[in-house]
Amino acid sequence: MHRADVLVVGAGPAGLATAIAFARRGLEACVVDRRRAPLDKACGEGIMPAGVRALQRLGVVTDQLDAAAFEGVRFVEGAIACEGRFAGGTGLGVRRTELSRALIDVATRAGVEIRLGCSLRDFDRDGDVVRARTRDGDWRVRLLVGADGLHSTVRERAGLSGPDRARRFGLRRHFRIAPWSRLVEVHWCDRGEAYVTPVARDEVGVAILGAAKDRDFDRELARFPEVVARLAGAAPVDGVRGAGPFWQSAKRPAAERVALVGDAAGYTDAVTGEGISLAIRGAEALARIFAESDGVVGYDRAWRGITREHRAFAALLRLAVDHPGSRRAAFRALARMPWFFEVLLRRAGEVDQALPGTGPRCEASASPTS
Repeated sequence: MHRADVLVVGAGPAGLATAIAFARRGLEACVVDRRRAPLDKACGEGIMPAGVRALQRLGVVTDQLDAAAFEGVRFVEGAIACEGRFAGGTGLGVRRTELSRALIDVATRAGVEIRLGCSLRDFDRDGDVVRARTRDGDWRVRLLVGADGLHSTVRERAGLSGPDRARRFGLRRHFRIAPWSRLVEVHWCDRGEAYVTPVARDEVGVAILGAAKDRDFDRELARFPEVVARLAGAAPVDGVRGAGPFWQSAKRPAAERVALVGDAAGYTDAVTGEGISLAIRGAEALARIFAESDGVVGYDRAWRGITREHRAFAALLRLAVDHPGSRRAAFRALARMPWFFEVLLRRAGEVDQALPGTGPRCEASASPTS
């Protein structure tokens, strides 16, 4: 029988951040994940400034990552382009495998035990104890944390899964080409969005989101002719990875001796790019609450507070996804009222405050430039 204070299921950023946060409070943490290294995931790989600062709080030396800084976000649809420049630092485009490597290093140095290739099979709660059964044996812990992503086994078996919502899917691929912009670009069409993120000096990641469960990346990419033109002659670095369906929900993020962190706690959409930041803040809140109370009472309220602005901004962007006509009208309005775009970004936590000459710009042009 293995023993620890907390068993974290999932070795993604949310799970590793949780284990690090607990370890730094003097609690014994173990992470299990059915996957083996290198740990990868289909995602946009763009981390907003708040997320970069959160990684630095954990101990990740972001300047030493094989990554690319970006200065803001641009929305593009046809002849309309709206862009916002960050006032409070830069974002970071980083391959998920590179981020995983860095977080595993920090966690190991913090004393976290990490078991890859080890899946959770089942668990039950008995008073102040959770008994978990894994591929590597049985565990007796004070808290079980589900950081196991969109389709969380912990969430499902704890009875915390909420109703299904509108479903979207994603595809991601990397290309060998120098980034043509210091911005993350979000290209829109009636079928979805294409996210272009610089992830290295000579590499960009392209993630496509839409309602269709179509794994033909090239066919989906063809819906975004400007991105196709930019990638002309660029060689793919890897194969296509898929993810989804998104919009998974949870009734609540904790119950008795079980808690959920990151996407497992309820996923809205990748549009805002705040997943890393929210996961780390949730991990820090959970570790603090548990260390102070030996329980999870209060985590529900903390999680709602952490995600409130994100959920509001994501809801606005989901309206843009679902209503193309209104979206285009909104983009045209933003071209006339760039100050309002700044307000939206600030509310989402991506722009701390405006600096002269660095706020959002909106323009009408056939071919937006950096």
